[in-house]
Amino acid sequence: MGRAPQGGEAMIGLDVSIVVLVVVCLLAAARMLIGPTDADRAVAADLFMFSVLGLIALAGVRAGSLATFDLLLIATLVGFLSALSLARALTRGRR
Repeated sequence: MGRAPQGGEAMIGLDVSIVVLVVVCLLAAARMLIGPTDADRAVAADLFMFSVLGLIALAGVRAGSLATFDLLLIATLVGFLSALSLARALTRGRR
């Protein structure tokens, strides 16, 4: 059967994940700039925010720092609240 990944193999997986998330961030940023509607821009902003959170998490794992996860928790809460307020602004306050 398969064996557990060793240190080098796990770091390669982290590096590939970081590259994929950087590409996603770039594509989301482009969509925010050229999105034809405000809703497209809002979805791209959410995707960008969660991709950045993924990058922070992967950087924390890569560095072996536990403090980054505290930062990640706060940033996730702020991002969630900003997504709610942006959705409220797009619907012009209608429920």
